[in-house]
Amino acid sequence: MKILVTGTAGFIGYHLARYLLKRGDEVIGIDNLNDYYDVSLKEARLAQLLKMPGFIEVRIALEDREKLDKVFSLHKPQRVVNLAAQAGVRYSLINPHAYIDSNLVGFCNILEACRHMEVEHLVYASSSSVYGANTSMPFSVHDNVDHPVSLYAASKKANELMAHTYSHLFALPTTGLRFFTVYGPWGRPDMALFMFTKNILEGKPINVFNFGMHKRDFTYIDDIVEGVVRTLDHVATPDQNWSGDHPDAATSKAPYRLYNIGNHQPVELMRFIEVLEECLGRTAEKNFLPMQQGDVPATYADVKALMDDVGYAPKTPIEVGIARFVEWYKSYYSIQ
Repeated sequence: MKILVTGTAGFIGYHLARYLLKRGDEVIGIDNLNDYYDVSLKEARLAQLLKMPGFIEVRIALEDREKLDKVFSLHKPQRVVNLAAQAGVRYSLINPHAYIDSNLVGFCNILEACRHMEVEHLVYASSSSVYGANTSMPFSVHDNVDHPVSLYAASKKANELMAHTYSHLFALPTTGLRFFTVYGPWGRPDMALFMFTKNILEGKPINVFNFGMHKRDFTYIDDIVEGVVRTLDHVATPDQNWSGDHPDAATSKAPYRLYNIGNHQPVELMRFIEVLEECLGRTAEKNFLPMQQGDVPATYADVKALMDDVGYAPKTPIEVGIARFVEWYKSYYSIQ
């Protein structure tokens, strides 16, 4: 197929594009290479993709509607995966306008382009952060998620609502994926595993928020990509059993679906750090700090719907995933 993927210089987008190219799809990759984190890492990811046949690179921002429409008109993608977004919960406290521009204006432009080009299926990144103040575990896509605790989370919830509107009004099949703490090789420098590894190897202390009592549904990148591809290939359809008297938040009479995509096995942050220390052969100096504003104490994905509908089955334990990340990190930064 001809698939347009946004955010191909990003962590998940890079891995997804590689997977699709290897199976023989043509990938039109969009990214604006913003400086939210190390641009050279993004350039290095793109350099890997450009070596592969079938990859077309486009450097634009989603907010640039005119250029985005031209890309859709020129390449006429059959399906679209929107992973480009302003990421990060903590950064949304500092620079909220970046989230409005990319996550709301940019996503609206994607929806409009998909509508007018009659795209077969739009899959887009949501986030586990939409669960916000929810405390009932595991988080279910059937739960109410009307209490976000960061603007980032609110922007992702807004994406889900916007997508439903287009599915309802224009019969555009859309599927939202709520990602749960993705990690692995070529990961993001603003994520805990990357920062912990860097500081431990440099002999610097690591900041352990919530005094190490966080729990996260750490999900290895290969498991995430497999779930995204299975979902992309499984076009959203209307739920014939949906009722407005008892509305299901995860489905609709429109061709609309929401799924959690996580490991379904939350891990305490201290255990995560312990495994990393074992892989590095070093003990971290730890600064124990209170929970940061906008954070949640735990995430835990109920992935039954994704398992039932597309056969999703995460299988990478943190002991394997962290070891693979450390191996990549040392190789990429030439550390013995």
